[in-house]
Order: sequence, then C-alpha cells, then structure tokens
Amino acid sequence: MTRKIKTVAVVGAGYMGGGIAQVLANGGMSVVIADVSKEATQHNFERLLREAGEFEQQGLFPKGTEANVKANLRAAVTIEEAVANVDFVEEAVPEIPAIKAAVFERICSAARPDAIIGTNTSTLPVHTLVPYVTNPERFLTVHFSNPAPFIPGVELVCGEATTQDVVDAVKDMLARANRSSATVADRPGFVLNRLQYVLLKEANSIVEEGIATPEDVDTIVRSTFGFRLPFFGPFAIADMAGLDVYANCFKTFESAFGERMATPELLKSLVAAGKFGTKSGEGFSGKFEPEQLAALIAYRNKAYARMAQLLDDLGPSPIARK
Repeated sequence: MTRKIKTVAVVGAGYMGGGIAQVLANGGMSVVIADVSKEATQHNFERLLREAGEFEQQGLFPKGTEANVKANLRAAVTIEEAVANVDFVEEAVPEIPAIKAAVFERICSAARPDAIIGTNTSTLPVHTLVPYVTNPERFLTVHFSNPAPFIPGVELVCGEATTQDVVDAVKDMLARANRSSATVADRPGFVLNRLQYVLLKEANSIVEEGIATPEDVDTIVRSTFGFRLPFFGPFAIADMAGLDVYANCFKTFESAFGERMATPELLKSLVAAGKFGTKSGEGFSGKFEPEQLAALIAYRNKAYARMAQLLDDLGPSPIARK
C-alpha cells in the first residue's frame, strides 16, 4: 500500500514556500511552516491566511479554501519544531547550495528518520544535494512552479537512492491537493526549465538577428503554439499536425541552422515506419483508435474555443502591446 502523507512541514515560508503550504493545507494535509526566524514565520503565516481569504473573495480560490487553510495551517517557532514528527518536509529556501546545506542539516537532525524530504529546487540536480541529507532513499526534488497556488504541475526528480514507495507517497499527496506530477531524470534544468530556457534562448536570438521585436515574439508565442500548450504537449501537437510534415519542415531548419536544428532521430524513425501521428493512427503518443480520433478533434476544438473566450473575458494583460 502507498504510504500516506498526512502531516507536512514547509521550511521557507516566503513566496514559493508559502504558496506550497497553502496548496497542501487546502488539500487536507496538516501543514506547519517555519522560516529564518520566529518573526518571519509569523509574518508569513498571517499573510497566507489573509491571502487565502482575499483570493477566495476574488473567485481565484474555490469556496471553502480560506476555511481549509485556517484549519490546517499553523506556524512553528523553529525549523526543528516544525519538522519533528511530520510525514513530509518540503524545503523551499533560496537556490544557494550553502543555505540549503545548512537547512538540510537542521531538518535531518530533528525530523523522523523515515520522514520524506523534498526540495523545491528548480535547477540544482538531486545528486548535488544528496550529501547534505541523511537516509537519501527518502529524498527527492518536489518542484512546484511559480505562482504555486495557481500552477498545477509539479516536477519530481529522484536521486539514485530514492525508493519507489517515496515517489508513490508524494504523488498521492499531490493528487489529493489537486496537483499533477511527472517524474523525470536527474539532469540540470530537469524538463521544465530546460524547455523554458531553450525557448527564451531562441527568442533572444530572433530579436538579436532583427527578425522580430520582443513584443512581436511574445504575441506570436501566446497566440499561436502557446495557445495550444495548456491542453497538449509538443508530442501530441506534432501527432495532430502530422509527423511527416514535421520531418519535411526540419529539412528547411537543418539547411538554415545546421546540426542544432537537425531532424530528431525519434521523429525520423517514426516517419520511416509510416507512423505519421493521428493521420496514420500511430505516432509519438502511441496508437489512436478511430473513436479516440473523433473525440480528440472534438476536445481540441472545444478547448481552443473556450480559451479564446477566456482571453476575451480577461482582456489584454497590463503589458500587452497596444
């Protein structure tokens, strides 16, 4: 049976850690927070309670969230007090190895030997932090995105020693908090930031080459392929567009930009096998049954229409191009 996480400590109660604490408290976990000092902890605790009420009043949180957070969230005087006897500890202190090392030493000295320990690092590989943690089989990255109260995806990164029961327990906790999770390998940048930074790097190159302005790049991203991304990832989008089409387009890119934009080997192998995505019934996403295809197209059309309506309702962002 999956280990059940019922009690949580979040160490570092600032913008990210505080948001994580709100999410888990609203998900029914008993959550205690601790920060660099008693005063900082109390300040953040009061802020989190106030924000929960404000967000609910604004319709940003579901009804009942404020009551859940007030019932399930409390503040500790010290880190040691916070982590004692909890099932799961989430570290959310600044992305500086020396600070994390000192915090992990305090956590491990006071937490139960079997308490699961997560780090909210966004770039530091797990193996660089493992030396600071005792019983590394209970340690992994549990990477929430900013702003944590509103972004549903969480990246899980295991170390060499991390056991499957630990991963399963964390995934179960996140599901109860209405969060999606994905487990990825321990490489710099993981998946989220590796993709995000590649996009930003290419966007900078486009501006530096005089192809478009930053404002126009942002317009294209948010109103074309970025419009699809809340519903489909890059593999599903390629399957619907046609992998043979993608393979032909890569020839143009490879001719213009060389090896860095060469056709991916996985794409080549699928096309060579006649697997072109939805049009052939098989692609990156596996096989598509005929009834799935009709349902997929109906879902896609509905999703994009709803997204357009949402954007119309919200209006332009404060920094949108006039």
